[in-house]
Amino acid sequence: MNNAGSLVFTACFSTGYNPSAMWGHSPFTRQISTVLGIASLSLGLLTSPSIVSASDDLHIEMTKKGLGKQVVITQGAREWFMLIEVTPENSVVLRQEKEHETYLVDESETHDRPMTTGEVDAAIAEYVNSVKTRATKE
Repeated sequence: MNNAGSLVFTACFSTGYNPSAMWGHSPFTRQISTVLGIASLSLGLLTSPSIVSASDDLHIEMTKKGLGKQVVITQGAREWFMLIEVTPENSVVLRQEKEHETYLVDESETHDRPMTTGEVDAAIAEYVNSVKTRATKE
């Protein structure tokens, strides 16, 4: 028997509502799909900019920038900014502090090697803690 040119149609009709039949997959497959969906959503939320609030109306926003990171901290009219940009050849660290539109600090430094992820995280954490300490004193 040659089936080369023939089409076969098979259908299964249920007389009642059955979630397993409606889904078309086993319950285990649905559970795995649900877990993977939640994991994908969580990963998306982790890679998006995060906003953290501290006491005294101090707002901290951290964003991953390539191999580096950026943090913007605001409190009323004051703003602190740090960007660490990492390339295969070097690292650049920018720090700015302003009140209204007046820059109080505008510094940059270049390192002759790329910073590691641990070094970037430590530098950002140290900067955030420094700003928190100074902001609570003022």
